[in-house]
Amino acid sequence: MTSGVHAGVPLSTAEVLKSPFAHAPHVVILDSAVVPDSADAVVESEVLRGHCRLSRVCVSSPEEAVWSAADADGILLWHHVELSGPMLQRLDRCRAIVRNGVGFDNVDVDACSALGISVCNVPDYGTEEVADHALALALCLTRRITPAAASVRSGQWDWRSAQPVRRSSTRTFGVLGLGRIGTAVALRAKAFGFRVVFCDPFRPDGVDKALGLRRAPDLPSLLRQSDILSIHTPLTAETRYMISAAALSQLPDGAVVVNTARGPVVDEGALAEALHQGRLAGAGLDVVEQEPSPDPRLLSHPNCIVTPHSAFYSEESLREMREKSARTVLEILQGHPARNLVNCPAAPRAILPEGVTV
Repeated sequence: MTSGVHAGVPLSTAEVLKSPFAHAPHVVILDSAVVPDSADAVVESEVLRGHCRLSRVCVSSPEEAVWSAADADGILLWHHVELSGPMLQRLDRCRAIVRNGVGFDNVDVDACSALGISVCNVPDYGTEEVADHALALALCLTRRITPAAASVRSGQWDWRSAQPVRRSSTRTFGVLGLGRIGTAVALRAKAFGFRVVFCDPFRPDGVDKALGLRRAPDLPSLLRQSDILSIHTPLTAETRYMISAAALSQLPDGAVVVNTARGPVVDEGALAEALHQGRLAGAGLDVVEQEPSPDPRLLSHPNCIVTPHSAFYSEESLREMREKSARTVLEILQGHPARNLVNCPAAPRAILPEGVTV
């Protein structure tokens, strides 16, 4: 195991696994030194041992990321490290990038496709956890748990500190995006007695009947009905700021917004304004536009809950994600079809001997 801290190199570089094979592929775990997501590479080592050389690096700049992964055949990428097109062009050995998570908005997927780099994610590892977290936020907001608890902490004992609260069966729970997580949230909300409506133009006709849900034909229709809006869309050019000031104005007065997807799907400034004007009753956010720095106006609102991008987490989900990521990169490097491929590599790169580049 080695480490280095000096100009031009990563803040920490740990060679955690060596392969007995001279020309074994090199897999690099790229993590952030500013907002690190992992403290070790134990799980990845268990999967890759005997097959790959493995390094874990924490970087604080694009240059450090490129330097660290210069000879990588595969990359396991955490959330707070971005790989842009110019960076990817310098990684001339890389054949696979696997995102440790569902979202892959921190990778220039189009550039990867042109360069022949397979990009995969792990779409299913935290479905239960994120769904539980979203519903927990919604229930805390609609039951006004936070202001009631704050009232008790201040020395009061008055049930009126929770006012106003409406019975769940009288409220409509709107789900924006009915993928794996959105579906799990919708079924949980239904079990709690909410009227559940969703909007997702990519879901086939009849899914509403199969799940016993109502379907909104478009976003404005969903917004007008939603006493609770729970967001479950990926971050794309189309979804960035989808929940704008204009969109928020279409929600019923006293609605709450829950976002466990990606921060920039919501205009954070507009959300803070709507909260402090009293148009919205609350917000529950596990993601913000600029992590780890939420808008101070959100933190100052008594019925706004912000959690540190932790919705994905349980001990089981974290291990599952890391195992699946490592298995995926190993399968690609061994020439097997890529699972959970999110792009179409133009011409997948050939396996190269050690020291040879293209």
